[in-house]
Amino acid sequence: MTKGLLFMALDFATAHEDEFHDWYDREHIPERMGVPGFLNAERWIDEQTPTIHVATYDLESPAVLSSPAYRAVAGANQSVWTRRVTDLCKRVMRYEGEQLLPGDGVAVDGANALLVASMNIDADAEAEAEFTEWYNTEHLPALGAVPGVLAARRFSATDTGSERRFLALYHLRDAAVSRSDAWAKAADTEWTQRMRPRFRDLLMLRMNRYIRNA
Repeated sequence: MTKGLLFMALDFATAHEDEFHDWYDREHIPERMGVPGFLNAERWIDEQTPTIHVATYDLESPAVLSSPAYRAVAGANQSVWTRRVTDLCKRVMRYEGEQLLPGDGVAVDGANALLVASMNIDADAEAEAEFTEWYNTEHLPALGAVPGVLAARRFSATDTGSERRFLALYHLRDAAVSRSDAWAKAADTEWTQRMRPRFRDLLMLRMNRYIRNA
């Protein structure tokens, strides 16, 4: 079955840091993990801007986000604590998607870093067709084969209101992997150089795993 993804990136610079983390750990993630179809939850902190936070949730399918159980804790049914904390934060991106490649992958153990790449593509059929071929046959497989890359996955948005249509997640052994010579070689091919001018609204985030202080 094709897996789904819920992705949320927030900047909590104007919130209370301790409360933000308490809310995520003590209410928000447990609430979502109580919804049937939520498979896992991971938290990440931007390596350069430590107030930027990413949460990722693998889903049994994209349909989980339309289920009564999820709707009971989302949208208009959010808790008072959720509304309070998120009102103090700036949204960077929220994304609902279905996994295109490999289709059934989930977050892997042992990853201490995450690279996020999300974008739109020029709005014409020819550009999108080549973009798909490039991503599926060269880009994702090449980056996935770099030593230290533990998982490479690609998603397409299922929410028509999403800021960006495409998103890729790379689970890495550590942050140095995406700065290695092998990564640079895989990421900068002739085909990639031809595709880059067609990217729109590119968002890249380099994240380290969130570790809660005692």
